[in-house]
Amino acid sequence: MSDYPEFENKMKKTCDALTSQLATIRAGRANASVLDQIQVDYYGVPTPINQMASIATPDPRSLLIQPWDASALKSIEKAILTSELGINPQNDGRMIRLVFPPLTEERRKDLVKQTKKYGEESKVAIRNIRRDAMEKMKKQQKASEITEDDYKIADKDIQKLTDDYIKEIDKIIASKEKELTDI
Repeated sequence: MSDYPEFENKMKKTCDALTSQLATIRAGRANASVLDQIQVDYYGVPTPINQMASIATPDPRSLLIQPWDASALKSIEKAILTSELGINPQNDGRMIRLVFPPLTEERRKDLVKQTKKYGEESKVAIRNIRRDAMEKMKKQQKASEITEDDYKIADKDIQKLTDDYIKEIDKIIASKEKELTDI
């Protein structure tokens, strides 16, 4: 079957998407990836902060954002304020400093819930890929392109692939939960 790489690739992309989604959840330490989802209105064009400024991490609890175009400072500050980041930017006229407060126990629990929600969404996506794969195999069997035995083998193989990627998602989620609770 040459169809497995197609489905495996989709499952891998789902895991990669989950990993990058989880990177935007701040775990008490300053991490530039928390800014990845924030778009700044830059001359009428929504632009990611990392495409219009340098971002530095001077210490574990803060980020420094220095725009290449000083006129964008106010726009960046406004975008951060309206985002779900929950941090007030400190603007000194040249750069913006974001100071990350230590996470409260309640906030940690919320972030763990959010992490689990993202994990469940990814598992649903994996199961949908499995369903699509099996529908494709069923159509091939009905069209006599594959035999009943080939269909059963494909079912087992795709189920194993699904199980493996579900375990991978569980590992990714467990790792993020540990990161959130071990601070």
